[in-house]
Amino acid sequence: MSFSSSVKNELCRHSIINEAKCCSLAELAAAFRTGGIPGQETGELLRMITENAAFTRRMFSIMKHFCSITPKIISVRNTRLRKRTTYNVVVVDTPAAEFCLLSSGVSMSKKGSPDSLPVYMPWLSANRKKSAVTCCRKAYLRGAFLMAGSVSNPEKTYHLEITSHDRNIALELRSIMKGFGLKARIAARKGYYVIYLKEGEDIVDFLNITGAHSSLLELENIRILKEMRNNVNRIVNCETANLGKTVEAALRQSEDIRYIIDNRGIEAIPEELREIAAVRISHPEASLKELGEMLGKQLGKSGVSHRLAKISEIAEKLRQD
Repeated sequence: MSFSSSVKNELCRHSIINEAKCCSLAELAAAFRTGGIPGQETGELLRMITENAAFTRRMFSIMKHFCSITPKIISVRNTRLRKRTTYNVVVVDTPAAEFCLLSSGVSMSKKGSPDSLPVYMPWLSANRKKSAVTCCRKAYLRGAFLMAGSVSNPEKTYHLEITSHDRNIALELRSIMKGFGLKARIAARKGYYVIYLKEGEDIVDFLNITGAHSSLLELENIRILKEMRNNVNRIVNCETANLGKTVEAALRQSEDIRYIIDNRGIEAIPEELREIAAVRISHPEASLKELGEMLGKQLGKSGVSHRLAKISEIAEKLRQD
């Protein structure tokens, strides 16, 4: 099971019995508006198509429990390619169904497609308490994600998106997300508007807002492991680079000392530099700190580096001559 399916299944386990009616209607409205399409047969008001059986059962329960309507469920088995089953949740055209759509903040446009009512939804009006508004907006985001959302495997990348055929609905979703401090963006893709989150922290907050707490913990565990792995790789790369520089410098210094001795003899190296030269030749793998500790009069890294640099200058001058 993909991580996206796991998140949706967890969200669908939220009990509608203990949920306020306004929040269930908000969730239902989000599903209607992001994924509803006009009825395809006579007597159909609207239908939603999904591959998630748990979400299908949830929409059926909400409509039956809060709107007193019984939608038709049509399963279609795809015998080609991935061979998946899709579920059509069909809302039959009845006065109760029309009232259900209006109660959830959805009307049918002249073209027969779901249309938004002015401003926000009726349950988000200004005269309601802030806590109730927040609760309904969380449910609205949950319904939109269940209907038209997806989240990538966090082990590969961080990406959560919700698609909508209507730009106004996309702008509304982005506005609600920004109200929770999420850095949501919109992009046009193949005739749809995609509201997406790219930061791992924003996706964690979204899962917390919509109520996917187990998935949140799983994502956090993956983020911690990835961060630890990245830190280890960063340290190893840094150490490897430093080691490479140390080896390269040691080889260059040894070559300079041998060049001086082969061409001019040890006398060409000043007496105060001969000890460090001898130690470097006999210990080509040693670090500057280790070389300093091997001297009769110990030196620090800067002192050793300074003396070796002097020897390199002598060698370079001899090469030029």
